Amino acid sequence: MSDIETTTVSDEGFACVNQVGEFEFTVDATDETGPNPNAALVATYASCFLPAFRVGGQQRGHDDLGKVRIDADADLDEDDDLESIRFAVHVAADLDEETFDEIVARAEDICHVHTALREDLQAEVDVHGDAF
Repeated sequence: MSDIETTTVSDEGFACVNQVGEFEFTVDATDETGPNPNAALVATYASCFLPAFRVGGQQRGHDDLGKVRIDADADLDEDDDLESIRFAVHVAADLDEETFDEIVARAEDICHVHTALREDLQAEVDVHGDAF
């Protein structure tokens, strides 16, 4: 049995309904009924990085960073593939730049999406026809 199991269904068009445990959300390549896959990936990355940033702060002796917000933006290449991602992390706590750099380095080590975004991690694809 796998550690993570999801189901993604598209009855027609380019929108997909995703089931992850008890949670359901839509991703739509056309941005009509949900975010497109690239936008969903950037949001997921930020959603992973933010708690990792908090843990990094705790591990560096800063248990209360207060409110933390990540404004993420990304660039696409001519094929609409993600080319770059940038995070602007806004933190209520007033710490020096060196401390923030240490927290970021630790967050990069902790964040599972940060670790997953590497060239050699791609889905192994098996197609099963006449399935329905």
